[in-house]
Amino acid sequence: MRIFKTRTFSRWVKRAGLANYEIIQAVLEIQDGLIDARLGRNVIKKRIKRSGRGKRGGYRTILATNYHDRCYFLSGFAKNERDNIDDAELRMLQQLAAVLLALDVPHIEEALLNGTLEEIFDGE
Repeated sequence: MRIFKTRTFSRWVKRAGLANYEIIQAVLEIQDGLIDARLGRNVIKKRIKRSGRGKRGGYRTILATNYHDRCYFLSGFAKNERDNIDDAELRMLQQLAAVLLALDVPHIEEALLNGTLEEIFDGE
């Protein structure tokens, strides 16, 4: 499965100190059916444990996925920052998910080149 971070998510990851291998681990869990919440229209919430704190004290990530070949990490926050996203934010993320999941390979490559998306590879 190809794993992508949006520019917004990449900025948050740097501030949070989350490593790519932790994101990859979350995707492996999703592939095993371990999803924290299905938010509709191919948007899900997935917890990622924070080093030394486990999942309860960890991060919440919101991502778009078609479950078989692509995952786009859209948003992230620590549980102590906020409990959840509001309805307006969810609608916006669902719209973004629809756009991202509709991208064909040339448009994905263009987004990678211009920095709109960043791809995470196994082994990082």
